[in-house]
Amino acid sequence: MTSSHPENATAPAPASPRSAAHVLRAHDVGLLVIRLGVGLIVAARGAQHLFGWWNGLGIDKTAVAFAQFGYPAPKAMAVIAGLTETFGGLALAVGLLTPLAGAAVAGTMANAVAAASPLGYFGGFEFPLLVGVGAAGLALSGAGRISLDAFLPLLRSQRLIYGISMLVLAAILATVTILLSKT
Repeated sequence: MTSSHPENATAPAPASPRSAAHVLRAHDVGLLVIRLGVGLIVAARGAQHLFGWWNGLGIDKTAVAFAQFGYPAPKAMAVIAGLTETFGGLALAVGLLTPLAGAAVAGTMANAVAAASPLGYFGGFEFPLLVGVGAAGLALSGAGRISLDAFLPLLRSQRLIYGISMLVLAAILATVTILLSKT
């Protein structure tokens, strides 16, 4: 028999579970799960602050809380925080402009950590810290291939410098905002 017969043809070896394709697929699915979790939680919190949905404070009571934390122009700050949480969270969830969205959420969470720090770690700032770290990680890693960023030529291939640049900007803005609340 010759190798032209189908029974003698060698089938390609099955791909190893550690092949590049399998690893990338697992990486992309993992990023999707993290993006959905962090993004939707933050977006829901923003909707609570802006609209009072899901037993939230709404914008007026959120502004009162911001005034108690010492922020200048508390209503404006409450609107900015609510918009950043809502739209930054939604952008993270769908993977749109992920370095910017992740940094915006991380910066907002830095302010939440500062505001909750008198309460201590447990029952105080551990939740905003966790969300902020997750958002910062997404800003650095990018959204993965299961995202809207995958369709944007500039973000199709995540560059670490995008995330670092956005996080530096967010850190500067968060620091200024926190310092303003202390004056």
